[in-house]
Amino acid sequence: MTALRRAAIAQPVGSASKREQVLDAAEACFVRSGFHRATMQDIAREAAMSPANIYRYFDSKEAVVLGLADRERERGAVILSALEQAGDRFAAFSGLLRQFFTELTREHAVLRVEIWAEASRNPPIADMVARGEAETRAWFVEMLSGLARVPDLDADRLYERLHPTMKGMVVGRALTPDYDPTAALVQLQATIEQGIAGGGTVPDPSREQNGPTP
Repeated sequence: MTALRRAAIAQPVGSASKREQVLDAAEACFVRSGFHRATMQDIAREAAMSPANIYRYFDSKEAVVLGLADRERERGAVILSALEQAGDRFAAFSGLLRQFFTELTREHAVLRVEIWAEASRNPPIADMVARGEAETRAWFVEMLSGLARVPDLDADRLYERLHPTMKGMVVGRALTPDYDPTAALVQLQATIEQGIAGGGTVPDPSREQNGPTP
């Protein structure tokens, strides 16, 4: 466990509601001002706390972002657990994707794009984003492998096909106030169904990007 992660989670007993208050305030500040411009003082004002009190829960903006990522992961686990109780793993997986992208608010999408942008110039945030991407990939590969209807499914390659569509939906929601993810969700669902059913070879993304080899 990194020092940054320990700083984000090692909090006084009974501080959960205050931490949530800080995280909510940070989301508002990052969406309004951008990660780079928002300060811990801005977050303190938004949370109606003193700057000194903010530092009782998070010792840096990077720690706040890590707290936001952990909170999002926890919420996702709760949603997935509820969906899987239906007993149909494929329906749970499809329902989770549909629910996530249809309920994704513009504010949360903007926050994700802000964090991706900050990762290009902030090594701790870049490390956090890389860990999150690796965890997401591992989860998807495990899920796709479990859903496979053919023995030789290349789940990693199938994920590479899905990833640009999913990231594009987040960017679309962030940039377009009236963004409708319906068409992209249909495409995503079709790609998943074709892939797990072995309906043809899943193309190599690098070949698609660079064009066929002569």
